[in-house]
Amino acid sequence: MEQNEKDGINQSEDNILDNNNSSDEQSSTVSSEDSPQSIDFEAKIAELNDKYLRLYSEFDNYRKRTIKEKSDIIRSAGEDVFKAIIPTIDDFERAIKANETVTEVEPIKEGMTLIYNKLKSACISKGLEAMESINKPFDADLMEAITHIPSPSEDMKGKVIDEVEKGYKLGEKVIRFAKVVVGN
Repeated sequence: MEQNEKDGINQSEDNILDNNNSSDEQSSTVSSEDSPQSIDFEAKIAELNDKYLRLYSEFDNYRKRTIKEKSDIIRSAGEDVFKAIIPTIDDFERAIKANETVTEVEPIKEGMTLIYNKLKSACISKGLEAMESINKPFDADLMEAITHIPSPSEDMKGKVIDEVEKGYKLGEKVIRFAKVVVGN
């Protein structure tokens, strides 16, 4: 019986050794199969890396181009306004030169009124709008109260009595708040 047990143990050891050898063979075949796959993975990684670099470069170029376009738009917007104002500056220069020899006041008044109207119409054409505030209720979003005075009548309480500086809007945006005197 001991012999059978020894034979059984030897057979078991042989089976284990055979299994180990066959698993080594399988692992060597698996590793040989992995190497072509790893080459495919490396090629895929290189391809994706190249795509990433190209996409990053495209985005960087897009960002630079949009920054340049924005600065050009801002520059050209100011250019339009100045083109509208330059003729008025020319008129002021001509008026100053003409006023050197004028002795009467009436032509000077007329010239100043014409130049004022020309400048005002140029500004209006570019979207500038004066805000009306006298006799209107005080609005902190559009006006800046310089002082409060007693109101001349009950209905003028909380309303604008006097305007020190006009307020202006460019489109819907307030670019200068009206400086006003409010009645209490």
